[in-house]
Amino acid sequence: MSSRRCSQVLGVVLCLAAANFVMGAQEPSLRDEPNLTDEQKEAFLLNAQVVNSVQISKGITHPWRLTLSDGTLTHDAAFVNINVSKPYWKGADERAEIGFRDTYHFNIAARKLAELLGLGDMVPVTVERKWKGERGALSWWIPWKWDEEMRRKLRLPPPDVDAWNNQIYRVRVFTELVYDTDRNLGNQLITEDWKLWMIDFTRAFRLYHDLKEVAGLTNCDRKLLEKLRQLDGKELLAKTKGQLSKGEVEAVMARRDKIVEHFQKLIAEKGENAVLY
Repeated sequence: MSSRRCSQVLGVVLCLAAANFVMGAQEPSLRDEPNLTDEQKEAFLLNAQVVNSVQISKGITHPWRLTLSDGTLTHDAAFVNINVSKPYWKGADERAEIGFRDTYHFNIAARKLAELLGLGDMVPVTVERKWKGERGALSWWIPWKWDEEMRRKLRLPPPDVDAWNNQIYRVRVFTELVYDTDRNLGNQLITEDWKLWMIDFTRAFRLYHDLKEVAGLTNCDRKLLEKLRQLDGKELLAKTKGQLSKGEVEAVMARRDKIVEHFQKLIAEKGENAVLY
């Protein structure tokens, strides 16, 4: 390994070590994860006592890492309470939005939508909870080993390229469906068994009815496509009550229609086996 390459890898490793130090403890591994159902995780997040907290510098929302305990189980969670609405907003890249929203409500809505689509194993269990007088989204802490930015800097190849690509295809479809304007390498977490998790949806669920990056939609999980076809707007509105507006749900459904139409066209052009897996 060249001295330059060695220094790059060492820099990333030191950053990871520093991040763990700031968190205040050794990062948990999958071996430490309790064997709980999603319903049990929700109950824990809603009712367990907060026994420790540290603010995380990573990310634009500066979430809190909370340690919760119910007397038997102790586990961490991420708390985000950002809730900003502006009639007009312009970002550092000069991109402007009418009716801008940056809100924890979308983290909860993303989890609900993921459940409906069979993607509950890619978006952490998330509930709404009050902490220190502030309401926010509380998400089950994922024992991640890398985020996608770290993985790329370390040039770590996935052990099963096809399985990895299939996860990436699901991420792309979900990102288009929720129109996430802040989906980036830092909010895609990877556990030691190479499972990919999506976090931080506070700038998703835009009111646009068009898709953002159609070119990335090259392949789709068969089951996911069927779930998209079956997605019911009334059910989604009920499941996300208090988190999404009617207009935001209507925008999701409009994008759903275009995603399904897009893949139907690809299947007609290339054949089902070339598009679906």
